[in-house]
Amino acid sequence: MVFRKLPGVSASGMGLRLSQKFVFLLFLSGLVTLCFGALFFLPDSVRLKRIFLSKTETQPVTVGSGSENDAREHLKRPKDQEHPRGMTSAKGETSTKLKSLSRKPPVSHEATEERLAGGKAQEDLTLSRSKTESASERATSPDHGANSDTFSYKKFKRCLLKHPLGRDNGKPSDPKTNERREKVKEMMKFAWDNYKRYAWGKNELRPLTRNGHIGNMFGGLRGASVIDSLDTLYIMGLMEEYNDAKEWVQTSLDLNSNGEASLFEVNIRYVGGLLSAYYLTGEELFKNKAVELGEKLLPAFNTPTGIPRGVINLGSGTSWSWGWASAGSSILAEFGTLHLEFVHLTELSSNPIYTEKVMNIRKLLNKIEKPHGLYPNFLSPVSGNWVQHHVSIGGLGDSFYEYLIKSYLMSDKTDDDAKKMYYSALEAIEANLVQKSPGGLTYMAEWRGGILDHKMGHLACFSGGMIGIGADDGAPEKRQHYLDLAAEITHTCHESYAPTKLGPEAFRFDGGAEATATRLSDRYYILRPEVIESYMYMWRLTHDPKYREWGWEAVEALEEHCRVESGFSGIRDVYTMTVSHDNMQQSFFLSETLKYLYLLFSDDDLLPLEDWVFNTEAHPLPIIRKSCLQDEATQDKTVSE
Repeated sequence: MVFRKLPGVSASGMGLRLSQKFVFLLFLSGLVTLCFGALFFLPDSVRLKRIFLSKTETQPVTVGSGSENDAREHLKRPKDQEHPRGMTSAKGETSTKLKSLSRKPPVSHEATEERLAGGKAQEDLTLSRSKTESASERATSPDHGANSDTFSYKKFKRCLLKHPLGRDNGKPSDPKTNERREKVKEMMKFAWDNYKRYAWGKNELRPLTRNGHIGNMFGGLRGASVIDSLDTLYIMGLMEEYNDAKEWVQTSLDLNSNGEASLFEVNIRYVGGLLSAYYLTGEELFKNKAVELGEKLLPAFNTPTGIPRGVINLGSGTSWSWGWASAGSSILAEFGTLHLEFVHLTELSSNPIYTEKVMNIRKLLNKIEKPHGLYPNFLSPVSGNWVQHHVSIGGLGDSFYEYLIKSYLMSDKTDDDAKKMYYSALEAIEANLVQKSPGGLTYMAEWRGGILDHKMGHLACFSGGMIGIGADDGAPEKRQHYLDLAAEITHTCHESYAPTKLGPEAFRFDGGAEATATRLSDRYYILRPEVIESYMYMWRLTHDPKYREWGWEAVEALEEHCRVESGFSGIRDVYTMTVSHDNMQQSFFLSETLKYLYLLFSDDDLLPLEDWVFNTEAHPLPIIRKSCLQDEATQDKTVSE
């Protein structure tokens, strides 16, 4: 290389200066390298790593947004796109005494351990279930408490007041009651075995034609009956069947579907079922699947108001409203039935986005004006205004109210906003909808812009149980009133159960009718659980033996009219003794109807109400005791230090 000689500078002098510069630059680059390396060893280096290594980090993203132009025609299926509940009353029955649930925060750590064990609950579990639990505890043993932001299953279990399965798996001491419980268990095994034989991996069984049904509610997801059955199989001790279901989830549950799904149905059945299975067993598989699926639901909230649309493509994230929904509305029972599951998704993922989404819904509902204090069923996700003034405690509205009181209970009675909303809504319902028939039956009419429609749906019959579990926390002077109202509604729903001892889809109180379906189109029964659900809650609250007797009537009717050679089927007319079957074994029959019957004939310590709330698909979710979990974290930290 030839250096051009600069004026006044010798060649040797220039070479010396270049050598000095090279040494200085070398020193400087080494110093910079050491400084940046040191940054990664500072106590708060995580944030710096995120800055410099952002390309390797994966953050939850919400994709896509709905468009009003995406609205598609959707036929209203029998389940009315929602699954919730309702309200009514009954003949002048004697006052029912309220049995306190005593949902109190745990006391000392030692006392909690005693309650959890229930003396010797762990030894009373079946051997196979014990193996499952010990395996799951090993899976979670690198105790997630190492990071305070990560959910710890072991801490959660220590914060339960009682063992989920009771002292003896809830086995009643009375031989007759136990015989009835065993019958319900046999019905579950029969329904499951036929599903597995003829429809394995499909969403439901068609028992007459012995094949599977997929449907269009779940956006390409499969195995609705598998997910809905996990917790039922587990609590019944059907461990071989439970393990088959778990293996299917592990090997065959594909969440990468690309079809149109009901946000509501996927949430209550799939997310709820997976969450419940995780909390009961500790199997990380269920938690991971629940969180993965929950993330796929987030794009439905990408609307101007944050009110989610009812239909979402789980693959693309595109969302739209049901074609039948008034003016592109979102449905009260759908966007109001997300809170329980989404709060638990935040608990398990440590991602606040799920709770933020559902709290935003609540903020909007608190802000807008409500006619006579009532919540209409249709709301625009674009403007945030009510679209119609149709109010129902049955289909389209039902589980919104259920999730208000259950949000309060699930928060360990700290969610005062949910409590206030629930009791205000209940006051408005009593003032505007509760009616008494000439025959003395209390019922919940529907409200259409101030005009009452004197009908009540089977879905609304959940409300006897709802009002019952909320009675204990109402104003002291109204607690007995609420329990009486719950008993009256449950009685009215029992009266609707026709000559077949099964209830119609809807029944009326006009033109001389008393809890009777006057229209042919309302006479069908699709294995729904709502009436039985209220029996179960009212039994637990009062221990009045009539609720178990009414439940047994339903068992005998299901056996006589709905059991066919290869499963259970709904029927088209509850008033005809020569039945016509609809050829569908609904997944909620396995998740709800049979589970509520089994709990009705079990002791109260099987999934005790002090520790658990049931989502609207009857999947048990635990009460979140923040103070206990924080105390546990502090204790663990002290021990580790």
